[in-house]
Amino acid sequence: MNSTSGLKVKLFADGADLVGIKEMYANPLIKGFTTNPTLMRKAGIEDYKRFSSDVLRLVPDRPVSLEVFADEFDEMEKQAREIASWGHNVNVKIPVMNTRGEFSGPLVARLSNAGVSVNVTAIMTLEQVRRITDCLAPGTPAIVSVFAGRIADTGRDPVPIMAEAVRVMKSKPKAELIWASPRELLNIFQADAVGCHIITATNDILKKLTLVGKDLDGYSLETVEMFYRDAMAAGYKIAAGV
Repeated sequence: MNSTSGLKVKLFADGADLVGIKEMYANPLIKGFTTNPTLMRKAGIEDYKRFSSDVLRLVPDRPVSLEVFADEFDEMEKQAREIASWGHNVNVKIPVMNTRGEFSGPLVARLSNAGVSVNVTAIMTLEQVRRITDCLAPGTPAIVSVFAGRIADTGRDPVPIMAEAVRVMKSKPKAELIWASPRELLNIFQADAVGCHIITATNDILKKLTLVGKDLDGYSLETVEMFYRDAMAAGYKIAAGV
């Protein structure tokens, strides 16, 4: 594909930098936002609710996914209901399991049946997709985040897994599948080709959208010019016979 104009997959920005979020919000291609506690910690966020309020102030009209951080399911539920109350555009991220490997499906079912829009995260297998999809209320919007990038990191091809996940989730038409943790811009087009509803990517990847369709001969020349400039700037020399 030589442009983004034909993309059906929605692009979400993943991050915890308010300046970057504001920048991406100004881009009409970006249809939503996600974050997580790890990104927030790396960004130096200390006050979870204040940061979330700032994000929702910057993004009042597109989906924003904010994650619980408790490990006990009863506390997760309290956090989820509180986070859901912060804005009409909030999706509450619930991990597919807790740190003891206990499946979060019953909690997801309670929240979804109560009308809370969940984003079930850290999913890696089709069995997890099937089990979570079964837990979702048919009438409540939801997101299922499959970490395709991390699957690829293990040497497995995520494309057939994501294609099958799309098929599995057709039983819940208000649920959307996210291709999460992409590693390169190509993943956007792979996600689109298999019918993923959403792909969430960091700003570094999304900024490469300007390269889509770029002439490769010209790109080759730019690369050679970069190598030359850097060699000259470094003052490298090769003396004959030394």
